[in-house]
Amino acid sequence: QVQLVESGGGLVQAGGSLTLSCAASGRTFSSYAMGWFRQAPGKEREFVAAISRSGGDTYYADSVKGRFTLLRDNAKNTVFLQMNSLKPEDTAVYYCAADSSDIRRLTTARRIYNYDYWGQGTQVTVSS
Repeated sequence: QVQLVESGGGLVQAGGSLTLSCAASGRTFSSYAMGWFRQAPGKEREFVAAISRSGGDTYYADSVKGRFTLLRDNAKNTVFLQMNSLKPEDTAVYYCAADSSDIRRLTTARRIYNYDYWGQGTQVTVSS
């Protein structure tokens, strides 16, 4: 099993930046593709970004493309979501997730049910 712990959320002004981290337990971190999803109040959880096992392939939602960057450090069992040019509509709880199958397509990355493990989430609030 994999346990995921997110950190780095907080309150930031529009146009600002935050970096979220997701630390994973276990020795097989590199066996998992990783994703980030977010959920705003009253809305469904939505895909944000994903990264393949090796880190060589990344996938982004159109709403964050060009502003967010997803990286992973397999030696540290951690993924990082760098978020720049934040907008009030980015306000949500952000969840890290692990997929035991590798991700090779955006359509696969977006499927919530593909992910086997989830973190508890971290709140990101962007003020206007």
